[in-house]
Amino acid sequence: MTVNHASTLSVDYFIRYLELVMNARQFSLKEASQYMTEQFFRGNPNLYGENTALHFKKAIEQIEKKGY
Repeated sequence: MTVNHASTLSVDYFIRYLELVMNARQFSLKEASQYMTEQFFRGNPNLYGENTALHFKKAIEQIEKKGY
């Protein structure tokens, strides 16, 4: 997946991405968020900027509210 470094990725983007990882790999939300931190962000949640990192955290919170 190509990521444009000049834009901020949305909460919805991360919700869909996390749900995809959870379904495809049969991961829990915690496992999926760890996987994305290591693979997508290459271990640095601020790799694509502070706003993108914040949106990633908000996506995790919203998924948690759904009961995952």
